[in-house]
Amino acid sequence: MAERKSFALRLDPALHDAIARLAANDLRSVNAEIEFLLREALKARGVQIEAKDERSGEAS
Repeated sequence: MAERKSFALRLDPALHDAIARLAANDLRSVNAEIEFLLREALKARGVQIEAKDERSGEAS
């Protein structure tokens, strides 16, 4: 599995609750839902995410 970055994220409680509801509906964790939403937002803005090669850690 690819290495993950971790960092503290402060959210408004109402925003966290809304994300938690979405996550429950999609059978995801809150963390996975936030990542999903961020990927959707980047895609909508035309930002490509470089996939890392899991074996070497290099962009493929």
